[in-house]
Amino acid sequence: MEKLTQREVTVLKLITKGYCNQQISEMIFVSTHTVKAHISSIIKKLDAKNRTNAVYIAIKNHIINE
Repeated sequence: MEKLTQREVTVLKLITKGYCNQQISEMIFVSTHTVKAHISSIIKKLDAKNRTNAVYIAIKNHIINE
């Protein structure tokens, strides 16, 4: 499993809290396109099926706390 960047961890934590891409982009001051790129990278690095599965894998592997 490839290590996530600090920004990817931040995005993942915001996904866990239920924020949508638009809200995340406004909170971390980037475009929604950049948020989508971060999410794609997270999914690839964690070998997840989707963003929900990525959250599950991250919690299970102690990458983020619940």
